[in-house]
Amino acid sequence: MIALKGLTKSLGGGRVLDAVDLTVPAGQRIALIGSNGAGKTTLFRCLLGEYTYEGSVRIDGRDPRAERTQALRLVGFVPQIAPRLEMPVAALIRYVAEVSGADIGDIGAVAERLSLDIDGVRKRPFVRLSGGMKQKLLIALALGRPTRLLILDEPAANLDPAARGAFFDLLAARADDTTMLISSHRIDEIASLVNRVVELERGRVALDDTVADAGALGSVFSVRLETVRAEPSFARTAHDWGLRETRAGEWSGTVAGPDRLRFLGFVARHSGLVRAVHLVEGLGEHERSGHGVAAT
Repeated sequence: MIALKGLTKSLGGGRVLDAVDLTVPAGQRIALIGSNGAGKTTLFRCLLGEYTYEGSVRIDGRDPRAERTQALRLVGFVPQIAPRLEMPVAALIRYVAEVSGADIGDIGAVAERLSLDIDGVRKRPFVRLSGGMKQKLLIALALGRPTRLLILDEPAANLDPAARGAFFDLLAARADDTTMLISSHRIDEIASLVNRVVELERGRVALDDTVADAGALGSVFSVRLETVRAEPSFARTAHDWGLRETRAGEWSGTVAGPDRLRFLGFVARHSGLVRAVHLVEGLGEHERSGHGVAAT
């Protein structure tokens, strides 16, 4: 699916990518990790044909510079930084649908899964949307079109917990037939999404290994929290996570599998308030019937 040979790119007088060799068979889901400046975004830009470079880049045997339209026809991309587009949302959706052969309804369906009200923002310029709205729309444009390769640069950075859960579910639905490159500063946030990890360090491949247990792609964890007292700031964040207070001091709900470590970080920040936490993979009996998590 992807073949990089001796990929080298210099920017600002410095070498950002240094003779990178990488082969990605169809269907693999790769976590591309590394610190700021390691070369992750530059590698993506080379794949998308936006940069000139030394070496060779091929997507399904095609050169994304010389054959950009054909090479990128079935590629979906979510950038780390949203572009400054003055185009109204409706016009942007129509444009992407036309050039990619997508159905506008499919794009809208993904946006709805992410809780983005397209009708409510269709006349607004893209640049005037909030950060979270921009990210949701960019994901909808990438996942709502026919794709065989997804290139995702810190895709969940601006999403609220509920949207993150929906996003992970959308990726899980594509896991069997879509190649994915997902960049992140933290492997723990995307470990369960991938089956291979590639780490860049100073523009070179420092680590390339498969993941023995691909983890909980598409899984859900039932949650029950017990708190010692009421705290408005905790309540607001708990609601953001989709939890509800079933009775005084008890909160229940679900957390997407890939977000479980992030959720435990939220719990740790409130360790003086939380008396007990129960986190179990799968849906509780009450939740399967639509009534929340059964107490344990």
